[in-house]
Order: sequence, then structure tokens, then C-alpha cells
Amino acid sequence: MAKEIIDGQTMTRALTRITYEIIERNKGIDDLVLVGIKTRGVFVAHRIESRLKQLENIKIPVAELDITPYRDDKTHDEKDITNIKAEPLNIDINNKHVILTDDVLYTGRTIRAAMDALMSAGRPKKISLAVLVDRGHRELPIRADFVGKNIPTSQKEKIKVSMKEIDGEDKIEIE
Repeated sequence: MAKEIIDGQTMTRALTRITYEIIERNKGIDDLVLVGIKTRGVFVAHRIESRLKQLENIKIPVAELDITPYRDDKTHDEKDITNIKAEPLNIDINNKHVILTDDVLYTGRTIRAAMDALMSAGRPKKISLAVLVDRGHRELPIRADFVGKNIPTSQKEKIKVSMKEIDGEDKIEIE
């Protein structure tokens, strides 16, 4: 049974807070690019970009990142490592500060795959991580630089993020 823990208004506030933190920590946003991990991380990136545009009156490039070929949870039979072919990014990330965005940070394996994908696309000057929810239980030494909400969970629980763009409403539930 799912229990709503964050409503749409609270989600908007969290994304606004992340946006302000990005502005403050970067002392400007000239070399900044946002890269959203498909699927909901892309919507997080676009919302941050929209808020940055409102606050700073500057448009930041946004790209979508498909990490499927870089995941480590597939067996060697399911994928041929020699044929890894990822979709190219639609922006140049060389010598840029990339802010990688995702909806939930859990074990860190998705982020590791995303960094591998980014490095195959270019050489960023810096990579930061912005997530809507950090639920703990890391298996890799990865942490978010910008967090909307820390929600400690048990490993049996699941966090479900719903976003207007794909789910028709904004909310975060714990199951």
C-alpha cells in the first residue's frame, strides 16, 4: 500500500531549492549543462532549467542520457560488451560543468553507469549530481551534491516518483 510522502507543491519547493543551490555554488552558470537520466531525471533537468531561466534569465542546455548500455545489472548473455552503443548527447559536454539529474538516488549504480556514459561522450570539467530524493543504501561511494529530500527507507520499501509530464501528477510515494 502506497503512502504519499511528498505532494506536488512540496516537490516544486524542493526543485526550487536545488536551483538556488546550483546558482549559489556555481557563482554564475556560464559553463553549466544539465544532463537528465532517462526517464524522470530528464523531467527533473527540464524543471531546473526552467527555474534557472526564470531566476537568471539565461537558457541552459539540457540533454537526455540513456544509460541502458552501461548498466551492470545485466548478465554477459543479455548484452554483448563489445557492442555497447549509446545514443550520442545532443550537446557538447567537453570542459563544461555537467549537472547530472535523476529522480531517486539509491545504490549509486545508476549514477556510476551515467558517469561511464558521460565519459564516453566527452570530458567534462566537473560532474555534480542533483536528485529529487536520496533514500540511502549506497553500494558505491557516490553522494548527491544537491538533494531535494532525504527519505530514509528500508530496503524492502520502494520510492515511487510521479511527475506531471509522464504520470499526470506530481507526488512521491513510499510503498
